[in-house]
This record gives sequence, C-alpha cells and structure tokens, in this order.
Amino acid sequence: MTVVPAELPPLLGESPAFLAALAHISRVAPIERPLLVIGERGTGKELAAARIHYLSRRWDRPFVKVNCAALPETLLDSELFGFEAGAFTGASRRHAGRFEQADGGTLFLDEVATASAAVQEKLLRAVEYGEIERIGGRTQRVDVRVVGATNADLPAMAAAGTFRPDLLDRLAFDVVRLPPLRERPEDIEPLAEHFARGMVRELERPYFPGFTEEALAALRAHPWPGNVRELRNAVERSVAAADAESPVDTVILDPFSRSAALTPPSVPPAPPVEDAEPRAGGPLTERVRAFEAELLRAALARNRHNQRRTAESLGLGYHQLRGLLRKHGLVGR
Repeated sequence: MTVVPAELPPLLGESPAFLAALAHISRVAPIERPLLVIGERGTGKELAAARIHYLSRRWDRPFVKVNCAALPETLLDSELFGFEAGAFTGASRRHAGRFEQADGGTLFLDEVATASAAVQEKLLRAVEYGEIERIGGRTQRVDVRVVGATNADLPAMAAAGTFRPDLLDRLAFDVVRLPPLRERPEDIEPLAEHFARGMVRELERPYFPGFTEEALAALRAHPWPGNVRELRNAVERSVAAADAESPVDTVILDPFSRSAALTPPSVPPAPPVEDAEPRAGGPLTERVRAFEAELLRAALARNRHNQRRTAESLGLGYHQLRGLLRKHGLVGR
C-alpha cells in the first residue's frame, strides 16, 4: 500500500504574489502534462512540485525526486533510466532507474538545466513517448508525469544551443513561477514566526517569547537573496542563540561572524560603562555590592539585555549570571 501525507506539503504565505502562484499550482496540478517550476534558489520549488503531485490524480502513486546537478552525466543516466546486470564494470545486478520507480506517479527533476545533451535526448524520448531504455537493456514503456525545476533561463539556453529546444517545448506545457521573498515582503514576519516556533519545539522550550521590534525591523530590511531557505536558517540560528525567556533581539545571518548580526540603524548606542569608582559612603560590603550591580547593569545595556551574550562578555556561565541578577534584583528588567 502506498503511504501518502496527511496534508499537502506546506507552502506558507498570504501575499498577492504568493497566492497567485499557489492558485496557478492548483489550476495545473490535475492536468496530465509535463510542467516546469522556475524560481530562485530557496523559493520552494521542490515543495511546489510535491504539491502539484498530491493535487493530481496521481496523489496515491510514487513521487520520486532527482537532483540532476548532484550527479555526473554517466551516473545521472544510470540513475534515471537504470541498467542491466553486466552492462558495465561493477553492474552486478539489474537496477531500476527513477523513471521505473515513478511509474504511475510523478518524477521531479530538480536543476534540469544541468543535464547533459545525451541525457536530454533520452529525457525527450521519455517525455514524448513514455519510452525508456536501461543501459544494456531493451526499450520499455512507463507512465510518468515529469515536473522539472530550475533557476536558469531555459529559453536563452535553448537559443544558445545548450538546452534542446524540443525538450523545452515538451516540458513547458505550463510554467509555474515562484516569486522571490523580496516580491512578497508581507510574508516575511509570518514565515519567521512559523520557523521560530518550530525551532522552539525542537529545543523543547516551553514557549516562544517573540521578536523585538528591532529584530522585526531587521528582518524586513534584509533583501534575502537566499529567499525562504535563507530566512529559515537565519531565524532558527537566531532562536537557538537567544535567551529562552527573552524575545529574539538579533538576527544572525553569518554563523562565522557574529558581527554580521542584523541590527537596525535606528537603535541608539548602548550607554557607556560608568566609572568603576565605588560610590562614597556606606560600609565596604555595601559599596562592593553597589559596584557589582553597576557593572551588571552596564553589561546588560551593552548586550541589549541578552543574558547569554552578557554572560559571555563577563566571562561567566549563564546560570552564574542568572544568580547574580537575582541577587541584585535585576531579573526581568
């Protein structure tokens, strides 16, 4: 028995550009023809292809995926079309290719523009006539719907002779374009909230305290060249680095450099550390206590009240800092 998902693959958003793409997917999914899904990296092309499959009459049949860019030509050929035992050195037994595995269902060809001319020729025959040929074997028929995906300009490649025009004609019965995140700015905050809550569940924290206004402003200001994938990585990284009890106030783009964290230009600079000279008057223990509290306040201000970073800047463990904050009545400020 074929197992199918309890719900459609999630494509999240409410912006007009995104909803138009979603409506396009719903309209073409039931039509038994090849399709192309185009979009920049990180826009969700594989999720769109899966949605097309599960909204089609093939929903209870296999959905098989191949990344054409991840395999050299010879391996891609054998992976797509299979091979017979003894077809080449090391072929000890028959191997069913992805077309056979997807028989009756959908085959998703990611980065289809990277396929070699020889593979393109075999793809054309498979798409045009439903015929494939294992390496060292005979021609056989398969019933497969092909959905290709790319971020390349296929018409330009066809004009330049690097992609077969006849294959492009067959694949492009319809073309679904996924908008980049910069064209759907209304979706940035809800997507960030969704990814943050998922990370909180993974970390087994009791709740998500939200984002500060400064962090939301930083999210809105970034161009997100990596689109939804980049947003997800940045949000999950930032939630993991943030204090569990405080709103996320910094969005970390580059894990190799914390200085690349996004902070809005309107944030005023942290107040300078006050002179460490203890205030005059009172017993020595009270003056030491006041001095310690003043250092804690200044460190918290410098680190925008992020307790983990404050602890690091003071050379303390997180729980050591929490104990000092409780001691001086600074918890929750």
